[in-house]
Amino acid sequence: MKKEERYRLMLEHFRREMPDADTELRYQSVFQLLVAVILSAQCTDKRVNLVTPQLFSRYPDARSMALAEPEDVLEYIGSVSYPNSKARHLVEMSRQLMEQHGGEVPADMNQLLQLPGVGRKTANVMQAVAFGRTAMAVDTHVYRVSHRLGLVPRTADTPLKVEKALMKNIPAADVPRAHHWLLLHGRYVCTSRAPHCDRCFLEAVCPKLLADSKL
Repeated sequence: MKKEERYRLMLEHFRREMPDADTELRYQSVFQLLVAVILSAQCTDKRVNLVTPQLFSRYPDARSMALAEPEDVLEYIGSVSYPNSKARHLVEMSRQLMEQHGGEVPADMNQLLQLPGVGRKTANVMQAVAFGRTAMAVDTHVYRVSHRLGLVPRTADTPLKVEKALMKNIPAADVPRAHHWLLLHGRYVCTSRAPHCDRCFLEAVCPKLLADSKL
């Protein structure tokens, strides 16, 4: 099967079955979404959702978190991965938002990337989820599924290369949701260690390039 046909089948399925796909992180503002996405790096959304209610109750916005010290924030996020560095990044990020952006999260990609703790994946999530931009965030799930399904070539061996390959083949209108489609498919069906191929809608046409995705 040609790559174009595989994309067509995948997109048609997800448009029909998951038309309103969105992040599973819980938040009530753009700032809180940014905090949750930073916390989710190498950590599950489920774990992040367990710690953010108390964290956001104490620090609901950039102004309040900018006044904290990293050790204060650490008390709330100690159970996530890399809590010390994330606590430092959150405080530094909040202070930069206050100093340079009036406490608001900027929509500009370059300004997002200048914030402490924000890499390209996090910035793309914010672009797509918070601001409705045409951006493709590539995390471990998206990277793995894209390779296993043969959506990207073997030479796409970095998240940025996968991002560019997906952006080239997915219509702009679908891109913001496509990140969630691939992520959720990887989280619940095409899982890392034991993919549930019997539950996959692409089982009959999947090339099963498992060796190409080791994440």
